[in-house]
Amino acid sequence: MGKDIKKKEDKPKRNDFKSFLKKRAPIYLALIAMLIVFVIPEMTKGTLEKSFPEFADEEQRVVDILMKYNGPNNDGLTVMAALESKISEEYPNEKIFDHKKTVVDLKVTNVSSDEYNVNFDFKSHKGEMNFDWNVNLESEEITSNNSEGKHIIELVNYYD
Repeated sequence: MGKDIKKKEDKPKRNDFKSFLKKRAPIYLALIAMLIVFVIPEMTKGTLEKSFPEFADEEQRVVDILMKYNGPNNDGLTVMAALESKISEEYPNEKIFDHKKTVVDLKVTNVSSDEYNVNFDFKSHKGEMNFDWNVNLESEEITSNNSEGKHIIELVNYYD
């Protein structure tokens, strides 16, 4: 009887968790690598909207009116989507919003009691684009002050 007890004590105890991990470690490493390679860059990808600065309440309302404007028929393309499309045409196959030399500047200034001027400047390593609009808070009417801004508004207005 004494020998049986001694033999049981001599054998080291198996660690079930350790053996479990040894068998499946390559699978877990592959899953973690796939997460790092595919999911995390997609989640941290820069967009035009993420590049905008923070504004006060009324200025944010002006920016929302402008960027969500989708024409007289209220369907189709928005100004935000048109701007993103224009930028992606100029910089195809590039993650331009993640580039360190890309600067998105959005300025909102009060022109009169109900009218605001919005300047959108996009600067990158290849050049810059400037858009200038006036937004009326009361009527939510948008007028362009330069040819680039006019092109975006016409694109939104006549989009089918």
